Amino acid sequence: MARSLSLPYMTVWHWCVDRPERALVGTARRCFRCSPEVDKPTHSDAYAYLLGLYLGDGHLVTSGKAPVLRISCTTTYPGLIESCEQAMLAVLAAKVQRIPKQGCVSVESSGAHWPCLLPQHGPGKKHERPIVLADWQREIVAAHPGDFVRGLFHSDGCRFANRVTVRGKDYVYPRYMFSNRSTDIMSLCQWSLDLLGIAWRMNLPWSLSVARREAVAALDRHVGPKS
Repeated sequence: MARSLSLPYMTVWHWCVDRPERALVGTARRCFRCSPEVDKPTHSDAYAYLLGLYLGDGHLVTSGKAPVLRISCTTTYPGLIESCEQAMLAVLAAKVQRIPKQGCVSVESSGAHWPCLLPQHGPGKKHERPIVLADWQREIVAAHPGDFVRGLFHSDGCRFANRVTVRGKDYVYPRYMFSNRSTDIMSLCQWSLDLLGIAWRMNLPWSLSVARREAVAALDRHVGPKS
């Protein structure tokens, strides 16, 4: 820089070192919790979706040189893998890697500021510790409940054809299921469905069902079958 500006090296060095605030570089410029120029996460809709994926099949590793966000996606749904990668890039990531695993692909991105945007990270399994959204996260989910629900169902949910027999006659109808052992995450799913006006019921303490015709149709507009 000094050579390009035709200035003494020490002058430029003091510009960098004597700044009243640390210069923000790389992904720091996209982290609203570190940069005063950013008032909220980039692409709030993508963030809501990524948050849903993280709460389901995500894990944040903070033991290495830089935190690594990892989200496991089954190889059965390449569209899901692509959506996960695009959400990471939209929110914070400069680069995303796809690491093949047995039966799945780990979509990964390293970055010092992932813990800033995912404060739910911590030691142990999610269902064994409290999962509480920060106020700013709740505001984003409230503004984009459909994207958040899509992330939850893309990770720990499914849409399938339910078959029942009533008085000897077979009936087939679409049904959504969401399963998670964390009561906090389950409550967040219930809350977001309520925001969308979608009826649900608990068929097990850790399993939620959306089966009414109008409710399934409404959820189809936000989630739909995995691809």
